[in-house]
Amino acid sequence: MSEFRKTDFHATSYREPTADTSPRPDKAPHSDDALNNASASRGARTSDFARAANEAAHILEPTGDAKAYAIEQQVYARLTGVIDPELGRSIVDMQMVTGIDAQLRPADSDLDRPVQAGPNDDVYDVTIRLELTVSGCPLTEKILSDMQQAVQTYPDAILVPRISVSAMSKEKLSGLVERLRQARRENPFAPKDGSSPDTLIIAVASGKGGVGKSAVAANLAATFAALGYKTAAIDADIYGFSLPGIFGVRSRPTDLDGMLMPVDAWGVKLMSIGMFAGSDQPILWRGPRLQRSLQQFLSDVWWDNPQVMVLDLPPGTGDMSISVAQMLPSARILVVTTPQPSASSIAVRAGLSTLQLPGKVAGVVENMAWYEHNGERLRIFGEGGGARVAQSLTQQVGYPVELLAQLPLDTEIRTVAEAGRPAVLTADGSLADTELARSFVRMARSLWQSQ
Repeated sequence: MSEFRKTDFHATSYREPTADTSPRPDKAPHSDDALNNASASRGARTSDFARAANEAAHILEPTGDAKAYAIEQQVYARLTGVIDPELGRSIVDMQMVTGIDAQLRPADSDLDRPVQAGPNDDVYDVTIRLELTVSGCPLTEKILSDMQQAVQTYPDAILVPRISVSAMSKEKLSGLVERLRQARRENPFAPKDGSSPDTLIIAVASGKGGVGKSAVAANLAATFAALGYKTAAIDADIYGFSLPGIFGVRSRPTDLDGMLMPVDAWGVKLMSIGMFAGSDQPILWRGPRLQRSLQQFLSDVWWDNPQVMVLDLPPGTGDMSISVAQMLPSARILVVTTPQPSASSIAVRAGLSTLQLPGKVAGVVENMAWYEHNGERLRIFGEGGGARVAQSLTQQVGYPVELLAQLPLDTEIRTVAEAGRPAVLTADGSLADTELARSFVRMARSLWQSQ
């Protein structure tokens, strides 16, 4: 176990935990039903606090100061609302909080009094012992900030938190990872008992390269996340991985004793072979090794039950597309094309793969449909390719396939992506007030409602 450090923080981001307000298939994430569910569940959260206070007995030792002991119990309960961002679980549930000690500060203490403390208010110093999953956890500051806020907003006393940080022992970490593995299936996205999985899986495909498939996948995932959906993305384009660059990811996933934590970027949990191979390294894989790479991304990564999973497939209908269909039979194919016939005719093949494999075509996106110049839309690559693909697929697959969006050829999509941000987002991570962002919002809502 590594040595701990004493830390004082001034945090602002803690919020009282609320019930899961996950959007229903027929509702947007911020619908009235979701808000009503959150309101109705506050009593349940109060009982969660009471449960946590009762469970605190194994790490809290009664002292002669009854008020201090009560504070320790309530602080422990409040820490149930602090969530590890990578695992999506409470730090209390994961036994990361190993001790709490509240001490009344003497009136003649040399320490500065908190600004909110009146002259007659008692001030308690609260020391919290925290064990992180790994030393140097990339989201340490976020966790500590939320803990600080949870303590400072305690309503019944003036509390000054001090957090002692260390790392879990190897044995404790192994036990945590084993519990996480037991909490899910080997492939958490595979249907069970003949029912559909809880996650909407969208595989973005194209007949050929160079049509902007990865840009569509990245901006679609970012849009779902900005709308409030728990969103994940897999860069399954093993040979031409580009999602890390578009999302500005420079770090590698955290390895928890063999279980990988996806990198969180712009609200999307992301995995790509590019995080391991490096941007300049060629990937010379085929057949079984390609299939194993996808299997590992599905079963060896802690995804924490996303509502939406977007996969960026390699162009064409090769080994990876077949593997996706076999491992994710409920995946829906979103076909990306450009207007010219040479691209649209090939794009049809990607959609027709669903005739021989599980899954359905979710729709068609026509990228680079026009270039805006002095108020005029210039059809540089011709027009009608998206409509042709949608019409051809409708005739051949036996159900309606819609043209979900026509997107412009816009240099900003490239320049913003090269800076490490999907073009549908502003610098603060909210949806941009642009026609491009609105097109992706319409597409995301259509895909969600049609599942």
